[in-house]
Amino acid sequence: MRYKAMAMLAAATLALAACGGKTEDNTAAEDTGAYDNSGAMADLNAVDNTDLTAPVSGGQGFANAAAAGDAFQIASSKLALTASSSAAVKKFAQAMITAHTASTQMVKAAAAKASPAITPDPTLSAEQQAKIDALQGKTGAEFDSQYAADQVAVHEATLDALKTYAATGDVPELKAVATELVPTVTAHLNMAKALK
Repeated sequence: MRYKAMAMLAAATLALAACGGKTEDNTAAEDTGAYDNSGAMADLNAVDNTDLTAPVSGGQGFANAAAAGDAFQIASSKLALTASSSAAVKKFAQAMITAHTASTQMVKAAAAKASPAITPDPTLSAEQQAKIDALQGKTGAEFDSQYAADQVAVHEATLDALKTYAATGDVPELKAVATELVPTVTAHLNMAKALK
């Protein structure tokens, strides 16, 4: 349970970083990883966390979850640009690509300032990859429905993860990023809910 919570926090932090730092920015989305109180990382998109390996340090885990969350958001949103039948979904997806590309840079910069420096690992979890695979088999309204549902779930998990890491994280530079991203991810969650 602890790993799941930490994974959620990491995902949220990453997603927030990807979304940017302004609440008024309605063009970005959040991430997919989170942390629990121990700092362990887990995937926010995961139905369960049975594929988790040994826990990593809080800061490293958070950075990894954020990087993987950004990578998931970018990959799933690129699919939306070609598979969606909705102008609103495509607009949201482009905003997510832009926001999560920026978030990736934000997390990398904060992680590099940590002592010792942290290098985020953007490798998707098995659950994230399964979600991408499932989206690849869909088009039109079927794609739009699944993409919107995934975005709401991911943003909810990311928001929880960001709030947790902002409160209990062990790397000040990453805690600052998490704190900065909470309003942005909140806005993006509301945007994702509007897609459904």
